[in-house]
Amino acid sequence: MTTVDLPLLPLGRGTDLNSERGVECPGDLPAASDPELVARALAAKEKLGERVFVLGHHYQRDEVVQFADVMGDSFKLARDAAARPDAEYIVFCGVHFMAESADILTSPSQAVILPDLAAGCSMADMARLGQVEKAWEALTEAGVAEQVVPVTYMNSSADIKAFCGRHDGVVCTSSNAQAVLEWAFDQKAGSEGGAKVLFFPDQHLGRNTAVLKLGLSLDDCIVWDPLQPGGGVSAEELRAAKVILWKGHCSVHGRFSPDTIDELRAEIPGVQILVHPECKHEVVLKADLVGSTEFIISTIEAAPAGSAWAIGTELNLVKRLAAAHPDKRIAFLDRTVCYCSTMNRIDLPHLVWALESLVDGQVVNRIEVDADTAHYAKLALQRMLDLPGLSSTGTAQDD
Repeated sequence: MTTVDLPLLPLGRGTDLNSERGVECPGDLPAASDPELVARALAAKEKLGERVFVLGHHYQRDEVVQFADVMGDSFKLARDAAARPDAEYIVFCGVHFMAESADILTSPSQAVILPDLAAGCSMADMARLGQVEKAWEALTEAGVAEQVVPVTYMNSSADIKAFCGRHDGVVCTSSNAQAVLEWAFDQKAGSEGGAKVLFFPDQHLGRNTAVLKLGLSLDDCIVWDPLQPGGGVSAEELRAAKVILWKGHCSVHGRFSPDTIDELRAEIPGVQILVHPECKHEVVLKADLVGSTEFIISTIEAAPAGSAWAIGTELNLVKRLAAAHPDKRIAFLDRTVCYCSTMNRIDLPHLVWALESLVDGQVVNRIEVDADTAHYAKLALQRMLDLPGLSSTGTAQDD
């Protein structure tokens, strides 16, 4: 495939999607896709037929998701891939940890492809295996490791999920974090000194769930900073804490501010604030509704005509919701651009290159998780799916 260079245009506020209804989603992406690239993507998909299955995450650009066979959050997409065993190629338009999950859940005969290997996740990168192992050593030295159940958010690398699998831990998503934490505390309920949870890599989801769903206090939570000696906490603090939060966050959801909520409430009469639980605690406290990506989508779909919403999540999704619901007033919960920069690395040129390479018989950018890591990561995933109300076909939305 020939190289295609897209212009690097500055991101600005942009124009309202519809000024009459007050929809304000700032920050337009570069101009519409090159028609030639669109035609090439269509032609490549047609040639591959049912041999290829394209997954598109909700945060992807429109120019990419128009070619997705299914859209969803990361865990839903991974399970959608597993439900298509006849698809030889799984092209995951998302980020690296998502493609890893798809590889773990699909068969060895299926190749999972990430169109751009640079599409990572800053949150997932905030918890490295070596750092987590050092934290576990500190818990052991403090004499509390036997009380601790490690819980990792779906937005983490395969080796972090495998760490949880090896240490009787579990994976959670943003929609089932409460049930998972309740399960985790139950596992060590009889421990001398009480049960504890090590939650990573997103401190905000862990804190919001522990305090707002489980009724713990902020004083029950401490933050482990992997960049500080001993995590920046003492052995006494580790022994006293019920939840040890990893110092990680989402670079998108961490930007939202309670001050902006106040401003929007003053500007838009009756506006309802709808945010993701990866947002900071003070933002979640001021919101009307809090939930996963799928919850946000379903809430807007069910909302009455004429209702007003300010949404705190990734901008591609907010703009897509605003365009799909012209009968509602939808605003973005930030005054500046808030795209997921790593997610947006999956662009149309990379997708075309990946598809055309497959047409030529060349598998590019294959994501492969080694068998041992995959085994233990799947154990942690299965513990989540075995919780009441969840199964291989049940609901477990994330991000």
